[in-house]
Amino acid sequence: MWLLLPFVILPIVEIALFIQVGGAIGVLPTIALVLASALAGVAVMRRQGARAALDVQRAMQDFRDPGRPMAHGALVMIGGLLMVVPGLFTSALGLLLLIAPLRSLILRRMARRMRVSGAGYSYSRTYGAEADFGADPTGFRRGPGWSDQGAIDGEYSVQDDPPGPVRDGLTDQTEPPAGRRGNSGWTRH
Repeated sequence: MWLLLPFVILPIVEIALFIQVGGAIGVLPTIALVLASALAGVAVMRRQGARAALDVQRAMQDFRDPGRPMAHGALVMIGGLLMVVPGLFTSALGLLLLIAPLRSLILRRMARRMRVSGAGYSYSRTYGAEADFGADPTGFRRGPGWSDQGAIDGEYSVQDDPPGPVRDGLTDQTEPPAGRRGNSGWTRH
């Protein structure tokens, strides 16, 4: 029931705003305002979407947490999408999401209500003599809840030998005669 409430209230709010704004500035300027908002929303999604992807990439290159730029980029994209949706109220909400301090406030409030849990690798910042004996040299170690069941330890080596059939002469891959440059009749002169 609560999930359907925004879908009932939002059209009523939009219609009321159309009537109020249309009565104040006229029908054609109101339609132009909605169309301009949609075009601005598309422009925001194109420009800011690429910028958000670059911010995430830069954060990963600097070994920083990409979560913050990713979350800001997602809110900017949602803001652009709200601007594209026909309506004055949704466009106003989209414009509000384009304000960086407001996005930070929204993300802080969302982070307070979020709980993160899981098991996996944790990063150890100790190196050299301070590190645990036998620890992974990259600094990763097993986190709580990690299980070694089914792990296979092995070694490998890279060999530059040709595949067996070629090495044993079981294929027709031989060196071409001196006067001939390839296997095709087109290369004969």
